[in-house]
Amino acid sequence: MTPDACVAAALDNFHIELPSWGFADTGTRFGKFLQAAAARTLEEKFADAGQVHAVTGCCPTLALHVLWDVPAGTPPAVVQGLAQRYGVRPGSINPNLFQDQIYKHGSLANERAEVRQAALDHLLDSVRIATDLGARDLSLWFADGSNYPGTANLRARRAWMQAGLQQMHRALAPTQRMLIEYKPFEPAFYHTEIADWGMALLLARGAGAQARVLVDTGHHYAGQNIEQIVAWLLSENMLGGFHFNDRRYADDDLTLGSIDPYQVFRIFTEIRCYEWETGSVADIAYMVDQSHNLKGKIEAMIQTAMTAQELFAKAAIVDFATLLQAQREQRLVDAENVLKDAFSTDVRPALRAWRRGRGLQEDPLAAFRAGGYLERITLERAGRAPSGGSYA
Repeated sequence: MTPDACVAAALDNFHIELPSWGFADTGTRFGKFLQAAAARTLEEKFADAGQVHAVTGCCPTLALHVLWDVPAGTPPAVVQGLAQRYGVRPGSINPNLFQDQIYKHGSLANERAEVRQAALDHLLDSVRIATDLGARDLSLWFADGSNYPGTANLRARRAWMQAGLQQMHRALAPTQRMLIEYKPFEPAFYHTEIADWGMALLLARGAGAQARVLVDTGHHYAGQNIEQIVAWLLSENMLGGFHFNDRRYADDDLTLGSIDPYQVFRIFTEIRCYEWETGSVADIAYMVDQSHNLKGKIEAMIQTAMTAQELFAKAAIVDFATLLQAQREQRLVDAENVLKDAFSTDVRPALRAWRRGRGLQEDPLAAFRAGGYLERITLERAGRAPSGGSYA
């Protein structure tokens, strides 16, 4: 297969989920930074996501945050109608176990049984929402943790977390999955309940067969080898999905590849190598988790999708036969150069050809800018009160 054919085949099966919250007003812990074109309603989020999918051809689903997007009493038909209107399906369902005041000391790991029950009830409600909307994945992130030594029983809190996840797992439909995310710190600074991939892996295995680990590319210590974590999870058949973003120091929310595109390429290469060696397709949900305060939100999502496509295409042209032979013969320079050669290859002509072949404009960002959508919604949405229920 030619390199262009390899790229086309890879991109045909590469889909990236967009986050609803990425189109809304967000900010830092000090406050929100408002944009006139930010989405305030679920319909506006679907509309904005539809624009990204229309120009990139790779973003067919929109992740929904339960409290912000599907509050209690929302008829499933309303969400399904928006999906049909704007050409973007409901994607992963994201419960919210960090916003309400009762979660000040944790949710499933809270010392108070009534708080743990409230958190479990919310998770079960989220499973029902996912079932009603035909969503497969429930993406779980917990802010549970503590700030000071001696203030939490670490083993007891782990046991409560495990018990809650097991009860949620029993409510899943046969085709659904629960993806357990980890984060080393923030907002808890002494201990975080699910601080690394090993903890997430153990909790997922303890929850049940439909649980997997979710890797957020921004939630790691500086210099951590994320592709090694990916390789281990693939070997254990426990890699469920990604939240794509980038970061310079800690946390996340920068556009994918803005700081270290070679790292993203290496992650994709590990996945493609696994598929090449095993002859199987890894069942991985690729999702964006970014909240842009300075960049325009829709353009930042288009930029992230284009970057992901480009780096995935580079991974698709890695010569794995040559790479593995060089590894076996311990020819270090040759093995490393196989990766460097693929990363240095300009795959943009192949991407443009792929887009032309699927009726898309060659430059998605230029196509979006030429359409006038941003100017129109900026006028329509300007001056309205900012939406509630979002990060910051």
